[in-house]
Amino acid sequence: MAAQGAAPSLKEVHERSIRERESFWAEQAQLIDWNEPFGQVLDYSRPPFARWFLGGRTNLCHNAVDRHLAARAHQPALIYESTEVDVSRVYTFAELHREVVRMAAVMRSLGVGRGDRVIVYMPMIPEAVFAMLACARIGAIHSVVFGGFASHSLASRIDDAEPALVVSADAGSRAGKVIEYKPLLDAALQLASRAPDKVLIVDRGLAPWERVAGRDEDYATLRERHLDEDVPIEWLESNEVSYTLYTSGTTGTPKGVQRDVGGHAVALAASMKYIFCGNAGETYFSTSDIGWVVGHSYIVYGPLIAGMATILYEGTPLRPDPGILWRLVEKHRVSVMFSAPTAIRVLKKQDPSWLAKYDLSSLRALFLAGEPLDEPTARWIAEAIGKPVIDNYWQTETGWPILTVAHGIEKTEPRFGSPGMAMYGYDLRLLDERTGEEVGNNEKGVVAMIPPLPPGCMQTVWRNDDRFVQTYFSTVPGRLAYSTFDWGIRDDDGYYFILGRTDDVINVAGHRLGTREIEETLSSHPAVAECAVVGVADSLKGQVATAFVVLKDPSKAADANARLALEGELMATVDKRLGAIGRPNRVHFVTMLPKTRSGKVLRRSIQALCERRDPGDLTTIEDPGALEQLRQALGAAA
Repeated sequence: MAAQGAAPSLKEVHERSIRERESFWAEQAQLIDWNEPFGQVLDYSRPPFARWFLGGRTNLCHNAVDRHLAARAHQPALIYESTEVDVSRVYTFAELHREVVRMAAVMRSLGVGRGDRVIVYMPMIPEAVFAMLACARIGAIHSVVFGGFASHSLASRIDDAEPALVVSADAGSRAGKVIEYKPLLDAALQLASRAPDKVLIVDRGLAPWERVAGRDEDYATLRERHLDEDVPIEWLESNEVSYTLYTSGTTGTPKGVQRDVGGHAVALAASMKYIFCGNAGETYFSTSDIGWVVGHSYIVYGPLIAGMATILYEGTPLRPDPGILWRLVEKHRVSVMFSAPTAIRVLKKQDPSWLAKYDLSSLRALFLAGEPLDEPTARWIAEAIGKPVIDNYWQTETGWPILTVAHGIEKTEPRFGSPGMAMYGYDLRLLDERTGEEVGNNEKGVVAMIPPLPPGCMQTVWRNDDRFVQTYFSTVPGRLAYSTFDWGIRDDDGYYFILGRTDDVINVAGHRLGTREIEETLSSHPAVAECAVVGVADSLKGQVATAFVVLKDPSKAADANARLALEGELMATVDKRLGAIGRPNRVHFVTMLPKTRSGKVLRRSIQALCERRDPGDLTTIEDPGALEQLRQALGAAA
């Protein structure tokens, strides 16, 4: 234990958070406002389902906005910076409050109430944040869908969520190119079997759009009608649903990760204090997108709960020049920044003088997450900006970091190549995939957690408790344990190192993609008999999808021109169904896939060949000629 009077170490805090779970989290719960106190910290009577802060009533919008009005009404809250449309706008907490209330009034006028679902399909504009917070204010459940998703992907989420309302925009912009949202939304609503009655459109004037009479409403028009209307806070029991966020899995159907209200607010408040060390009145800058969990936790809710200003950035790391991110740090005196390794790798290819051009003295640390952070990239950016670079590892399912260092508890040093140590609340283990037994230090195991999961983690899969249990708690033999589906090792000092996935989910520039989704899309093309998609290591994006396709008629790829044309068709098929983020980097044509004698595709062997590694034990392969075809296809593409 810590010496008398000395602050406890991270190890001691972690041990206490597991040993004295309820008292530990009862203390953290004091970081947020409760309209009614909770009577019970944890209900774990139905493993692996955990319910936190039972009976307590609170609200995310109140904790993010309203409670700050007394002390910091005129301080910056939401800072909108768009290098796409050259707009910069700062909303104080008072102004943010007014806009959120107006959006809430508009939603109520369209029939949205407590427990209703609202799909937010939006670019990175202030109205998207208003919509999220307005849902939280009135007790509606928001589900943000990344603006890059194509109509089929959006339709599947609409069908699962059954929203009362979709909030969208005429268009977004990326790298100076207008991306029309409304036609994608219209197509999705035609495909969906459970389309909502109302659609609310924010007209940015970027693209013409066609109104569907009786369904489509213009936000600006309705906002004017509700300028001065008051919408009170809807106080929610801690375990009511705050939002769902869809994430890819090993099947073609996305999973609706379901988050609660009270546990989510407490976990984020604690993480802002202990992990990110953000203080009220300072500025937080996450370069993520609200379509991803980082955007939920650390663009919208986390910084605002902490009383910080948060930057909402519509743009890329290179537009108008490679100094834009650092220019924003200087302009807004950013103290905490959160980005992705892919963005840093992009900047690494630019003139290094951009990194020395701006005053970064306000910046205390740069946090990186989204995909594995390689040591050369971490070392390069740390030396270039002269600031601590802190990796962190977590998932959509957990909502806040599993592994990192917590300088708000102890000044432990980051270790290049490692995302850090186990965070408080997570009973983290490395388990043998065959026996379920714990492995020792410096031994490879599945990164897993013994439930109950801490506050802020997913409650379940939306409307599918069985899938929650089967997906996350049924893969480790002999014990109830949550699998992250990542391999890892732990060194003697407690630092973890992530080695790669145990399943068929790949990580492309921080975007999780199920290979099954891509395979099903490719297989929908009439020329395709079967296919296999694997994630292949990539120096820029972390991983890229690579496809191997068997055609019904091999003559359709008889020469180079035919192969090129068909490859383009297949990529266009993926673009149409999944969006550009699902597009494989290459499609290779073969006449057979390497399989076991029982018919299982040897995906790990395919991946190994793509990465120029040993394909491993092939004693069960049905036809060794299939691997040779892969080698030839990869050799021809090199």
